[in-house]
Amino acid sequence: MSIGPVMLDLDGLEISAEEQELLQQPLVGGVILFQRNYASPRQLQELIQAIRSCRKPLLIAVDQEGGRVQRFRKDFIELPPMQQFGKYYDEAPLQAKQLAKTCGWIMASELLAYTVDFSFAPVLDIDYGISAVIGNRAFHKQPGGVADLAQAFWQGMHEAGMAGVGKHFPGHGFVAADSHTDIPTDLRSYQEIAGQDLETFKNLIQQGLEGIMPAHIIYSAVDSKPAGFSAYWLQDILRRQLHFSGVIFSDDLNMAGASGMGSYAERAKLALAAGCDMILICNQRQGAYEILKSLSVQSGGINPRLQAMQGHSHYKTRDDLYQSLAWQKAVTALQIFNHEYVT
Repeated sequence: MSIGPVMLDLDGLEISAEEQELLQQPLVGGVILFQRNYASPRQLQELIQAIRSCRKPLLIAVDQEGGRVQRFRKDFIELPPMQQFGKYYDEAPLQAKQLAKTCGWIMASELLAYTVDFSFAPVLDIDYGISAVIGNRAFHKQPGGVADLAQAFWQGMHEAGMAGVGKHFPGHGFVAADSHTDIPTDLRSYQEIAGQDLETFKNLIQQGLEGIMPAHIIYSAVDSKPAGFSAYWLQDILRRQLHFSGVIFSDDLNMAGASGMGSYAERAKLALAAGCDMILICNQRQGAYEILKSLSVQSGGINPRLQAMQGHSHYKTRDDLYQSLAWQKAVTALQIFNHEYVT
């Protein structure tokens, strides 16, 4: 059975009868979990089992970047803001890269122990000191620092058995407006963007990055549409020039940055036509129904890129992971870093 092109959210700690029916629709291929979906390890395990019983295969994802974007916190390892690795990188680059890799491995291993397939990470945006919504989510203020640290973090994820999703293509750090609540516009030329922001994406693409999420930002000197709805950005630049062959995920189509593209159904069709492989619609159940009603079943044809996003844990159970020497050494190293360096 193929993986459909629509990723949805759930309302609470348990899956409802309506949601069970919704997840069985062939166009649905994934579920993104939020803080509201987590109360305890046992509850999370039961929720994921219930999700997986609805339909196979089904991708399960979460935003577990670290810092202020960590949906599962209680009884999970505390992940520092990525900016902290950047600060350490300026003093000790080799050690910082090793710790970033360790953090990526911990994050991925712990999620995979619950059979969560992937986290929407790493963040590849540059911290220009302009965007509050990015801010300390970014690894560094320079493209080289972002590239080095994000690659290390992703390598840790990869070693754990998890694919990565770089975001927010082609770069969210140069605008002050938050695309969750506004329609941001970046006035820079393509040459300026390519010389800075695209370098971080190019680096990981060359290494084999599996997924990318475009920004709901209009780069007005390049195209009139936000990047996630732009065939120029997704096809000409990302696919043809940068040779990206992985999955393109839309950002949430319910965000204000997507609102200028019409109804929910129109947003979905435009994002898919531009080149997105999977579209996200969150916190808007009616919008999700509109999207599913508007798309043809042919939209959910077999997509091997989506199948590559399935996670593969190296440990049979959570206890196997937590009792392993590799886990204990990694957690100790990260906790020392958090205690001594994270501010």
